[in-house]
Amino acid sequence: MSAPVSYVVYRAAAQALSLFAKPYLQGRAKKDKEDIARLPERFGAASRLRPDGPLIWVHGASVGESVMMLPLINRLVEGGANVLITTGTVTSAMMMQARLPKGAIHQYVPLDAPKFAKKFLDYWRPDLALWAESEIWPNLLSETSSCEIPALLVNARMSEKSLSGWAKRRSLAKFVFGHFRAVLAADHKTAAGLSGIFGRAVPVFGNLKHAGAPLPVDTASLAAHRAQLTGRPVWCAASTHEGEEDIILAAHRAILAEQPDALLILAPRHPGRGRAIEALIDSAGLKYNQTGYAEDILPDTQIMLVAKMGQLGLAYRLANIACVCGSLLPDLSGHNPLEPARLDCAVLTGPYVDSFDEVYHELSAAGAMQTVRSAEGLAERVIELWEDETRREAQILAATTFTAAQDDILDTVWTAIAPFFPQGVKL
Repeated sequence: MSAPVSYVVYRAAAQALSLFAKPYLQGRAKKDKEDIARLPERFGAASRLRPDGPLIWVHGASVGESVMMLPLINRLVEGGANVLITTGTVTSAMMMQARLPKGAIHQYVPLDAPKFAKKFLDYWRPDLALWAESEIWPNLLSETSSCEIPALLVNARMSEKSLSGWAKRRSLAKFVFGHFRAVLAADHKTAAGLSGIFGRAVPVFGNLKHAGAPLPVDTASLAAHRAQLTGRPVWCAASTHEGEEDIILAAHRAILAEQPDALLILAPRHPGRGRAIEALIDSAGLKYNQTGYAEDILPDTQIMLVAKMGQLGLAYRLANIACVCGSLLPDLSGHNPLEPARLDCAVLTGPYVDSFDEVYHELSAAGAMQTVRSAEGLAERVIELWEDETRREAQILAATTFTAAQDDILDTVWTAIAPFFPQGVKL
């Protein structure tokens, strides 16, 4: 299929704008949105050696997508493949460095200019590309196809807005998505939208985020925290965004009026906002600890502020109620509720969950989560669940039952992508 005019224009514009890429990224680095030490990776230059043997390239835009792909990455490494994973954010890079298995390498994805894409692909020469969800870079994908590297779109999941945007540019969508050898939809909404654009059926394989392994935890730290918190009621507000902490802190103050020994574990989505959140807590007149050490959580500590990545596994295991944030304000769209559901938490959420609407609907229908709409409502739900153990345990059981039923999704996706594996990767 020949390239439509819209792609030709996009390609030329990307090439022209690449002349300004360096000052642009340097400006972002000053705001901690880029890693200044690794900026060359964004221009396609490698900072690690390519390992010998088959190499499978996995691309996930940010934390959610890259963490979702970890079970596949682990299985690929176990099968003898080397794995290169690319992401575009500093937080995702930090997460991957902490959780990738031996045999997997992280690099920042190059900017979507042809010369950067070519430099990246000429060096790494992957045997297979697995892209996750919805971040589509037309030039990088086109260059991948030109190098005869098979590319698959795994766990394709798009919002109504994104699907509508592609539908308005149907010729561009057909050209860009035509570079994928296969598209595996995560949900029926995405499958229907893409099927209408392509004029052919796109199969639904289920959402890999439903099949994730329980979040990891340092067992010694968990034991120390549990010993320190014995007898105290603990709840968690996870992945909070700017503006949500005001709601969370107001709710916690109301909870403390009923349960003076209650502890809130507050885990912002972006730990770099820690100082701003500390100021909010000070303004609320609450006592907090942010060291991460169990012995520093005193009897009068009211908030444990989680100021670094990779601690949600600890937070969810310490709490028996978790409010999954990124959902309390209209400009947000929710985060994955299955992570606390797997770890014996009663799940609460705000109403703005478009990014995970299908799983939230299913969890709600199963009696596995509740929606709150205000600080007052959040405080009421937390107190009710602590006071009514039978109701809390029933909600937790419904959640763990639901998550257990999702475990076969990983096997289904693995079976679908296995025919594309390079020689030498064990099935």
